[in-house]
Amino acid sequence: MKAPLLLILTVWLNAQYGGCAPFSSCSRSPMEWCSSLDSAIQCGVLKQCLESNFTRSHQAADPINVGLYYESLCPGCREFLVEVLFPTWLLLNDIMTFTLVPYGNAVEKPDGQKYIFECQHGEQECLGNMIETCLINMTRAAFPIIFCMESSVDVINSAKSCVEVYSTELSWDKVMSCAKGDLGNQLMHLNAVKTKALNPPHEYVPWVTINGEHTEELQKKAMSSLFSLVCNMYKGTKPPVCGQGQRHFKSYCHNE
Repeated sequence: MKAPLLLILTVWLNAQYGGCAPFSSCSRSPMEWCSSLDSAIQCGVLKQCLESNFTRSHQAADPINVGLYYESLCPGCREFLVEVLFPTWLLLNDIMTFTLVPYGNAVEKPDGQKYIFECQHGEQECLGNMIETCLINMTRAAFPIIFCMESSVDVINSAKSCVEVYSTELSWDKVMSCAKGDLGNQLMHLNAVKTKALNPPHEYVPWVTINGEHTEELQKKAMSSLFSLVCNMYKGTKPPVCGQGQRHFKSYCHNE
C-alpha cells in the first residue's frame, strides 16, 4: 500500500480536534502507515488506507505529471514548492504525479570521471541540491522530507531532522555518503542532462512542465493556481476537492 498524504493530514486533523489519533503502539513514521497491512493495523488506519487504494484503483485516466526544475536555495523555488506544489499534491495525489529536478541554473564542468558543479547561490546550494537529489533516489518519502527542508529557516541544517521525522528506515549517514560520493555526483549529472534537454531551454527557475511540456501559458497558470490547472487538465473523474484555487506567485531566479 502507498502512504497517502491526504490520509496523514486527515488523521492529524482528527487528532487535533478530538477525533481518533493513530494507536500509541504505532512506531512507524506517517509516510509508512500504509506501507503494509500490519502497519495499517498497528497504526489504526486500515480503513483509510484501503479506501485510498480503492480510489486510486478506479481512476479512469492518466494522472497529470507536474515537473519542477529548481534550486534548493532559490527563494522563488522554495516558495513555489512549499506553498503551491506540495499542498496541491497533498490534495490531488490521486490524479497527479510529480518530478523534481534540483539543478536549475547550476553549471557543470567535467573533472576526470566526475563533475564539478557551480551553483547560483553558492556551495551550500550545491550541497542542498545534492542532498535532495539523493533523497529522491533513495526513498519514497523524499517529497515530504524536501518540503520539510525547504520550509525551514535553514534548508541544509534541517535536513537531518527532516529525514528522521519522515523516514525511520533511512540512515542520515547513507544520505550523506550519497551526497559526498560517486553516486550523488552521477545523479546530479543526470539532473544536469535533464535540465539541458529542456525544450524550450529554461530561462529561470522555478521552471514548470506539465506532462513534459512547458509554455509560458502553462507556467503562468501553474504559478497562479496549480491546483485548478491540474483539476482542469485531468480527463478522468475529478475528486471532490477540485474547484478550489491558490494564491498567485511570480518569484523567479533568472539564468544569468
